[in-house]
Amino acid sequence: MTHQTAPALAVCSVSKSYGTRRVLDAVSFAVSAGERVALTGPSGSGKTTLLNCLGGVDRPDTGEILLLGERMDQLSADALNGLRRERVGTVFQFFHLLPTLSAAENIEIPLQLVSVPAEERRTRVNAILARIGLTARAQALPSQLSGGEQQRVAIARALVHRPALLLADEPTGNLDSANGANILGLLRELTDETRTALVLVTHSEEAAAICHRRVRLRDGRVVE
Repeated sequence: MTHQTAPALAVCSVSKSYGTRRVLDAVSFAVSAGERVALTGPSGSGKTTLLNCLGGVDRPDTGEILLLGERMDQLSADALNGLRRERVGTVFQFFHLLPTLSAAENIEIPLQLVSVPAEERRTRVNAILARIGLTARAQALPSQLSGGEQQRVAIARALVHRPALLLADEPTGNLDSANGANILGLLRELTDETRTALVLVTHSEEAAAICHRRVRLRDGRVVE
C-alpha cells in the first residue's frame, strides 16, 4: 500500500473486554481521508468503547489501530498523548467547553497544546470563528451561548489544529432538530474542506445520512 492510498484510520481485529464481558470482538474497518463513517448500533453494542479506543482514551486488548499508518496501540502513554493532541479532534454530545474561557479561548486550547505561535493561533482562531459564523460571539462565555452555538465552538475547537481524525459522539443528541441540522451541515462542509476523516457515533438517521457509509455494531461485532 503506497502512502497516498493508506487510510487515515485503520482498525484491525480490535477486541476489548472488561472482566469476563467482551465488549469489542475482532472489529475491523478503515476510513480514508475526507471520508465520513457513521458508527451505529443498539445501546451496549460497543460504540463508545470503540470510540474511546480510536481516540487513545482506552487501549484494545488485542488488534491494531493505525492513525496515518502509526500504531496507536503500541505507543507509550506520552507518545499516545502527543499523537492525540496533534492528530485527533473530538466532539461530544454535551460540548465540554471550559466554562471560564471565552469561545475564542476554548477554540485556541488545542493550538496551545501543540505549541503553535501566538500570532498564528490568533489567525487560525479568527478564521474558524468566521467560518462557523460566530465572530461576533468570540468573547462570549459558554454560559452566554445557545446550545447550537456551543456545539459550533466545540467543532471549531476539534478542527482548529487540523487533525487527521475527527471523532464525534452523538454531536446532535443535545440539540433541537433545527440546531442539529445546522451542526450536521457544518460537520459535512468542514470535513469536506479539511479532508478530515470523521467517525460519527449516532442513533440519529439524520446524522448517519451525512456520512458516506455506516459501520454497524451488534454485540461488539461489525455486522453488515
